[in-house]
Amino acid sequence: MKKKIFKYWKEYKWSNVMAMIKNMREEPKRCDLRFDNKLVVITGATSGIGYYTAKKYASMGANLLTINRNLEKSKKLKEEIENEFNTKCDYFIADLSILNNIYNTANYLLSLDTNIDVLIHNAGVFYTKKKITKDGLEENFVVHFLAPFIINNILLDKFNKQGKGRIILVSSEGYRFSVWGPDLDDLMFEKNKYSGLKGYGNAKICQILTMHIYSKLLNGPTIIAMHPGAVKTNTGKDNGKTYKLFKSTFIDSFSKTPEISAEALYYLGVSPEMENVTDKFFHLTKEEELTPPAKDMEIACKLWDLSVKIAKLEGVSLCQKSLLSEEESLA
Repeated sequence: MKKKIFKYWKEYKWSNVMAMIKNMREEPKRCDLRFDNKLVVITGATSGIGYYTAKKYASMGANLLTINRNLEKSKKLKEEIENEFNTKCDYFIADLSILNNIYNTANYLLSLDTNIDVLIHNAGVFYTKKKITKDGLEENFVVHFLAPFIINNILLDKFNKQGKGRIILVSSEGYRFSVWGPDLDDLMFEKNKYSGLKGYGNAKICQILTMHIYSKLLNGPTIIAMHPGAVKTNTGKDNGKTYKLFKSTFIDSFSKTPEISAEALYYLGVSPEMENVTDKFFHLTKEEELTPPAKDMEIACKLWDLSVKIAKLEGVSLCQKSLLSEEESLA
């Protein structure tokens, strides 16, 4: 830890924190172009940000494929979208905290004979107490990071054959809770004490770090991460009464509607201004500079190699050391 503090301390800029605070007050850019007959895949679309994003894309003519845990809610969403907007809204049922379900999702998407124009990794969780999945992994890490990591990996060749397409990671300013970066010796919090913010921040910074590597492996398609704003969602609904009271009393009272997140996600996925923009982090639609540990390519490469093993991905090359030479370009 001391080594990390020494490494990053001088690189932190207070101006970046002030920029983030300023960006919290700004409205997202909007895109009025239609997206007729394009295919948009959204994970976690039956409520909150995913729900409003699905409706936004459908209202502009896009066809949807949503990845959700709940069958009844998925059927209801399909019926609502198709009746209201006259577009297709299919669904695939999967629990993205379970490795087998993640692989099934990725392979199903790979089997599609149509291009995926926009892939939005939106599914998320927040647990104040550590929760272990059926695979023995910390759940924040799996849902926020490992699921997009596996799906992107399996779809890599499909996206490159398409030669176009946009991958959007619904990230969070919460990655800043991982002040000194992920502890690669304890990604599951088996040694260090877990807290909701630590688990959430750890997963989100891992998501951003491997974004850097995917951006170099994608030839044409782009990948970006975005903070969806402080909006009212059901995230954290499975926590205890104390957290629920705190969330409803304080967090939700200052939160905006998820519709602003949906507008931002539409702009990022459709706007010509975002053409060829890759490996960037946005606060809604405003680009932000990442914190020093979130730009560390050496850590990103080590995380990549660890994640390949944890995810049990087969036939995936380990991180190329040549990527390290591009570290400065991320600054």
